[in-house]
Amino acid sequence: MLQSAAMAVEPRLPTSDEASLIRAAQRGDADAFERLVRGHDQGVLRLALNLLRSREDARDAYQESLLRVFRGIGSFRFDCAFQTWLYRIATNVCLDFLRRRRARPEEPAEIQSECGAGGLLDRLETPSAGADPERSAWNRELGLRIEAALGELTPRERMVFELRHYQGLRLRNIGEILGTSEEAAKNCLFRATRKLRAALGEHL
Repeated sequence: MLQSAAMAVEPRLPTSDEASLIRAAQRGDADAFERLVRGHDQGVLRLALNLLRSREDARDAYQESLLRVFRGIGSFRFDCAFQTWLYRIATNVCLDFLRRRRARPEEPAEIQSECGAGGLLDRLETPSAGADPERSAWNRELGLRIEAALGELTPRERMVFELRHYQGLRLRNIGEILGTSEEAAKNCLFRATRKLRAALGEHL
């Protein structure tokens, strides 16, 4: 059941229109920068929500990511897709948040059910008013198990799992985003999937 929730997409080099916006933004055109990120900012926010499972942390990570993109737009060299470059910045910001959180286990994340578990909770049936109490209880228990299982992944494993299954990116693109090889991304995804299967067993 661990299947991609979206069709895999493969970012390409900037189109002529996007390249024009990038060059304008590099010259200090704030309107061009806003138009440039408009098509990607919701994906960045969704990534942060799914990974950090805290509205406050996700909002901070989102704002920090876009600030870094704005400050660094002059360094964009057109050798990869703009989306790849932007996600590289956003994933680094989210990884920093996750690492700091793991260093402070006494400060648990605020779990948000609508974005928790990197989208896995979306697979649970939403109980209706007349739903079977046993089924509702099973869904709640499974949701907690999914959250706990994802919490056992390393920040990089969780990042690769999210990018592959819920952002729909190919392993080669994930490797580019994380500054590693396609094979390394594949191995990381394998470890994450194996951990989740071991933790959740027949529920996957």
